[in-house]
Amino acid sequence: MIKKTAADHQTLKPLKSNLKFRQPIILTIIIYYLTSQTSLSLLLSSHPTPPPIPILPIPTSQQISWQLTEMAMFLHFGTNTFTDSEWGTGHADPSVFNPTAFNASQWVNVAKGNGFSRVILTAKHHDGFCLWPSEYTDYSVKSSSWRNGTGDVVKELTQAAKSAGVQLGLYLSPWDRHEPTYGDTLEYNEYYMGQMTELLTRYGEIREVWLDGAKGKKEKDMEYFFDDWFSLIHQLQPGAVIFSDDGPDTRWVGDESGVAGTTCWSLFNRSAIKIGDTDPKYSGEGDPLGHDWVPAECDVSIRPGWFWHASQVPKTAISLLDLYYKSVGRNCLLLLNVPPNSSGLISQEDIRVLEEFSEIRKSIFSYNLAKGSLISASSVRGGPSDSHYGSHNVLEEGIYSYWAPGKAQSNWVLNLDFLEAVTFNILLVQEPIQLGQRIIDFHLDFLNEEGEWEEAVRGTTVGYKRLLRFGKVESSKLRLVIDKSRAEPLVSYLGIYEDPFSILGHVSNFSSTSLSKDGKPLQQNMHHHSPSVSSF
Repeated sequence: MIKKTAADHQTLKPLKSNLKFRQPIILTIIIYYLTSQTSLSLLLSSHPTPPPIPILPIPTSQQISWQLTEMAMFLHFGTNTFTDSEWGTGHADPSVFNPTAFNASQWVNVAKGNGFSRVILTAKHHDGFCLWPSEYTDYSVKSSSWRNGTGDVVKELTQAAKSAGVQLGLYLSPWDRHEPTYGDTLEYNEYYMGQMTELLTRYGEIREVWLDGAKGKKEKDMEYFFDDWFSLIHQLQPGAVIFSDDGPDTRWVGDESGVAGTTCWSLFNRSAIKIGDTDPKYSGEGDPLGHDWVPAECDVSIRPGWFWHASQVPKTAISLLDLYYKSVGRNCLLLLNVPPNSSGLISQEDIRVLEEFSEIRKSIFSYNLAKGSLISASSVRGGPSDSHYGSHNVLEEGIYSYWAPGKAQSNWVLNLDFLEAVTFNILLVQEPIQLGQRIIDFHLDFLNEEGEWEEAVRGTTVGYKRLLRFGKVESSKLRLVIDKSRAEPLVSYLGIYEDPFSILGHVSNFSSTSLSKDGKPLQQNMHHHSPSVSSF
């Protein structure tokens, strides 16, 4: 047995004392380390996850502004209005142009009051008659009997549009059946650019310049200097978009029925199209491999003709609703022609149809049923706690907030859970197009009465806006599934609505009597728990 001596005890006392002193220091160091790591972690996590890289091509700010207008009103007006013609010969006496009740403010108010935020005027149609007093020809309003030759339709429309906050566009026909220099390539291009300069420098801001390649088969050969024209337009009106068969900013959809392809890309290859010689299928669908961003514009007239004719009657409001689904609802802009009559006013029968069309849209789209759901996503960019890209964003109108899934995910789903079953037959999906068009294929499922997932509708391409109609569904659980995408899909808005006017496969024959005075439907058709699939 070893006994400790007094000296040993004296030696141990400083050691014990040192340990007691060091313990608080060690503990302090550990606490400091852990606190520092936590603070660093919190600091790092406080920085938001940056947005996903755009997938090219992407739109310019002018193209985004154009797309957001959704609908524009075309105004075909000129000597043809007074001669019962569509393509004037260029030989009509200017004195026939005399709209005694002309009122540009009425045109603009009709447009604005019914959801059209842009108007486009045929400043010069194929007959060559100019609705402004051009210095380059006498074949214009200055040679007419209207206001003793002192009138200017373009000026008055410009003033009315500016006062109402409505955007203005102008159509200047390349084909001119009156101008003697037409057929002389250099002289006529100079003449045309001179007139274009007048229109783009005299009347303030112009938001769209509309061109086409229309020309009679037996007319003189002409080479149009389109690239020179486009450069001039962008120089004089940098905020304007240019429409033609191949853009450069917006393209013709390929038909005059107002209908886009059920697949419709804003992506396009301009080199694949020649103005005046288009491929309707390519123009109507676009190109998923396209290098240019050139969204489509669907032009159609409310009447059988483009100019007003006393013998013609307008389409019905339900027909316009169908066109809305097949143009705006397919990632395009609807350009609806509403021709003023020979008195210089939009006809009352046209106004009644436009007002009913407006009321029908309001009755369908005034409330998004999806806003009454609890929404969730399969994943969220930056993690579930990152509110920048959460699923709640798809219930906020607009394209600048959106849901983004987590990186490297292959399962892209948005779930909607309702407290009780809802009835609907319309799906609306939007993409944040400023980051490119991404979605290729998608579908909507609902939980049926047997507790199994069933497909309600399937679609291809989304873009700025996609609307799909199908037989009515009643369910309390839905899911939007993105099946295929060019990159991680992004959804800026998701809408679920009930449309009592459209019937699967065709459009109902509801008349104006189907609406009450407040625009609400008085009857409903077609209720299905297991709908047929459609994407029209």
